[in-house]
Amino acid sequence: MWRRPRSGGLGIAAISYVAVDYLRHLSPAWHHRLMPVLWSLLALVSVSRVPFYKHWSSEFRSLKAFVASMVFMLLTLLFEAGCVRFVTVVLGLDWHRDTSPLPDTGQWFLLAQNEQLPHAIVEMLRARIIGLHHFLMLFMILAFSVLFDSVKAPGLGLGARYMFTMAIGRILRSITFVATIVPSPRPWCANVRFGGHSYPHPWAQKYYVPYASDSHAIGQVIQKDIAFADTGKLLGDYRPDWGSMSFLIDFLRPSQSDGSWYNLLRTAGGGCNDLVYSGHVLVAVLTAMAWTEAYGGYSSGFIWLLVLHSAQREIRERHHYTVDVVVAIYAGILIWKVTSFLWSATDTSTGRRINVLEKIHSRLTQAAKDDNIDEVRELLREVELASQDNQKAPSKAMYLLGCGIVISAIIIVLLALVLTSDG
Repeated sequence: MWRRPRSGGLGIAAISYVAVDYLRHLSPAWHHRLMPVLWSLLALVSVSRVPFYKHWSSEFRSLKAFVASMVFMLLTLLFEAGCVRFVTVVLGLDWHRDTSPLPDTGQWFLLAQNEQLPHAIVEMLRARIIGLHHFLMLFMILAFSVLFDSVKAPGLGLGARYMFTMAIGRILRSITFVATIVPSPRPWCANVRFGGHSYPHPWAQKYYVPYASDSHAIGQVIQKDIAFADTGKLLGDYRPDWGSMSFLIDFLRPSQSDGSWYNLLRTAGGGCNDLVYSGHVLVAVLTAMAWTEAYGGYSSGFIWLLVLHSAQREIRERHHYTVDVVVAIYAGILIWKVTSFLWSATDTSTGRRINVLEKIHSRLTQAAKDDNIDEVRELLREVELASQDNQKAPSKAMYLLGCGIVISAIIIVLLALVLTSDG
């Protein structure tokens, strides 16, 4: 695999960001002072490197893929929000309150370790050292490090792969948790966070409720393969006028106080079911995979330790069952490997060299026939230059475009940290 010589600067930047942000728990006053300084320093240093960056041509070639991946991911998040809303409200609030969590041996194991391990280690495992927004920021630090030649350019290509992979992972996650509804490890969640209907959706009233607990009825529905129970008159739901989006009513199940369909999707958040697999751990694993492949070294081991710490906290705090965390880890690794065609570590200069050689083939042949050695050398020099990225200092227009890309990326980072803090 391709590797570039590196210093420890990128790892130091990652550790510094996590350490300074953890001050929010230790000393909120110092966190309030230092975090804006760190943000400003990272932004200024990144912008200051724009005039010296030599790979803008490859960045511009990756711009379309980056924008397309970002749009794809946003659409995927919209789809996921609809699935989250559906599985949360389809069975009603009474089901959430009355249904016991599933037995989870991973949770039992962590509770047992609390009794065996030293108190200091247990407190360290409980500490909220790392969260979703940290992993997003760690990836942005990795992507921006192309400005310092710490990882292989283009940074936008790496960003495109990261978002595309995350979108694929989110689609697979949505299909998985919407296929079978699993009770939350936190039974009170839906009643605290969601209002609306206490009774099940008419679909559930007809196809689930009559066969939920009666073993004889379950046997009959398996044998007959038809919903045979007489449910009488089903309880209906409120149906607002959403115009062309009215087809979403049966899936989002609004109440009179919920407002528009967009408001329901915007407030879906992480839902109140167990969503197989963990979205938080998926983001963490993708960040660690990107860091390992692009940068490597001891700092990637540090990132993986943070992934494991975050994973055990997801189980410990009962945001997810252990199965969700385990599946997210191997799913994230496999999905990242599958999407390797978007940002390959292989050398692409050979293809560019062949293309140019084909264009000048006739000229090169004629120069050889004429024994024009100077012309042959000049043509071969063109071929060699074509195999390299543009190494010239950027022009004023390219400098402005570069600054625009960097500033836009910083704005995207800020929006991501604000809007995805809840998963």
